[in-house]
Order: sequence, then C-alpha cells, then structure tokens
Amino acid sequence: MPIKVLIIDDSALVRETLSSILNSDSDIKVIATASDPIFGVKKIKVERPDVIILDIEMARMDGLTFLKKMNETLDPIPCVVCSTMIAEGSENAMKALEYGAAELIQKPALGTRKFLEESKVRICDAVKSAFKSTANIKKLIPSPLSTKPHAVQPKLSADVMLEKPTAALAPVETTEKVVVVGASTGGTEALKDFLSMLPDDAPGIVIVQHMPEHFTAAFATRLDGICKIHVKEAQNGDSVVQGQALIAPGNYHTLLKRTGNHYYVEVKEGPLVSRHRPSVDVLFRSAARYAGKNAIGIIMTGMGDDGAKGMREMHDTGAFTIAQDEASCIVYGMPCEAVKNGGVDKIVPLSNIAQTMMNAALIR
Repeated sequence: MPIKVLIIDDSALVRETLSSILNSDSDIKVIATASDPIFGVKKIKVERPDVIILDIEMARMDGLTFLKKMNETLDPIPCVVCSTMIAEGSENAMKALEYGAAELIQKPALGTRKFLEESKVRICDAVKSAFKSTANIKKLIPSPLSTKPHAVQPKLSADVMLEKPTAALAPVETTEKVVVVGASTGGTEALKDFLSMLPDDAPGIVIVQHMPEHFTAAFATRLDGICKIHVKEAQNGDSVVQGQALIAPGNYHTLLKRTGNHYYVEVKEGPLVSRHRPSVDVLFRSAARYAGKNAIGIIMTGMGDDGAKGMREMHDTGAFTIAQDEASCIVYGMPCEAVKNGGVDKIVPLSNIAQTMMNAALIR
C-alpha cells in the first residue's frame, strides 16, 4: 500500500507542485490537500494520512502551532515541515525540531528544473523516512516500498568528488586522531546526545548530518550552547582541532584534508552523492585518504546507505569504525548497511558511542 500524504500549505501552486512530485512516486499517494491546518483537521477526519507535509506561515493557525498540538496527542501523525520560513529563520527550524518534526525540507524553487528534480528525490525520501521513523521501525526489514530507482537522479558514488584511496596515497605523518561522523533521520537528537557527553579535550570532529542549506548553522549554534566542546558550521579551510566539532553546511560537500600534521576541511559544491549533499560517503572517503589509521569513523541513525561504502574504505585503511546499534536507532538503515558491508569494528548503543570513541582515541 502506498504511503498516504496530506499536504497543508496556503499556496495553491505549492500544493499542486508537491502533489505532482509525490504522486510520481509509486510508493506515495496524496490523498488530500488543505490551505491551512483548520481545513487539514477536517480532511484528517475523512481519511487519516500516514504523513503530513506542513507549511509554517498560514492563515488561522501557523504550522508550528499545529505541529506542537499534533505531537501532544496520543496518536500523532508524522509531519514533514516544508517551508521557506525554516530556511530563512533558524529559530523556526529549531522549534520545528523541538516540536517533533520528522523531517525538515526547503520548498522547491519553482522554475529551476535541476533544483526541482533534486528536490523531488529529497521530498519523496523525507516522506518515506517520516513514515518509517514514526512507525517505530527500528530494524531494517524487507520493505513493502518499491526499490525501483529514481529515473531523474542517478545515484552517484564518491568517485565524482574524490578518487578512491589506496595505502600509498596517504602517508601518515601524524599520530593525532580525527573523528568523522555521519547521520541522517533521527541524527539531530542523536548528535546532541553524543556531543554533549564529550570532554572539552575531545579529538577534532567533522560531521555530516543530512540537512538542507541554512539549517546547519542554527543547528551548530544550538549544539554549541549545550556542549563542552565548541561546535560550529564548517567553512572552507577551517582547521580540525581538539575540542571542536565542525558541522558540514547543507547543500555543500565537506571533505577532510591534511597538509603535513595539519587537518582542515574543504567545503565545495558538487553533484549529489548517494543522493545527498553533503554526503557521508564523501566525508568518509576523504578521511580514509588523508587520515588513514589516525581516523575514527562513526555512523549513526538514518535511512538509506550513505556512508556504508566510505566506512568500509576507512576500515580498509586502518581506521577504527563505530556503528550505532539497532535498538537505539530511530531508523537502522545507514548503520545496518555499513555493518553488512563489512566496514564496522564495533557496534554500540548511542549512550556508549562517546566513551567508545574516546577510548579508541587514547589507545590507537
């Protein structure tokens, strides 16, 4: 059965465009649309959707108020917040996460074919992620959803950004440890838990969390306020230093680089890799190439397989690799694929990742 979606947005053009995008995926069916949450509630009473796509700025009731009320009920419907307001107003993005949004996506920029096609993949994936995460699917099982690939967006590998590492490409000139982390669905809370457990002298960290442009700066600021280490959105050329975590900016790939004993990040444009930008595979491959056995890789909750190939490459160059366990994941997709691909040294619950990483940094 397809995932039933209700779209609540005050723009008729957006409702029409989103309906067309979602209905083009055989796993999804838009069953109704509404111009505001009041009308939306009436549509829900007629037929309950599996997922709601929700704008923020609307008449009679704003989307954040509706989201908060929805997630206070005993039987909430997962909501994907799709709005220009979360791109422009970081406070709205953080509130949406706080109020229980399953996913945050930016409205498609109508009129730009390439962006619209890329947004189509993101929007359909967000609906599927929201449906799975709120249904409490904590393990990867054969899915009733179609595995037919998206014709509009080929699934590119990290080859388009960086050649595959070999042992000869990355002579190790330093023993300083560097940590790279990948996460997606459920990752915002998982990263908060992980980073808040770290001491202020933790190794330098670079993180890819699947999140659209403009969200990552506010997310980093939020984490910086609750962690002992410093957390910031990565900028091109930023040094990777002890006591600091860099969050890859949305819509840009972030690579780990090294000059002599100095690690830094390269933030650059490029195509979607594993259907994401930033991509965990790109970050992990760069860690394999430039840090080798001095790297520690961590893969956390998320849907899909981004990071699985990159983690195997890290493992093969001598890095120590950690995957979040099934029980503590919102969606056991990315860690499961990394385990299946043979790239994981240790599987631990979320509550133990920080200590496992610190132990590895001390003894390796």
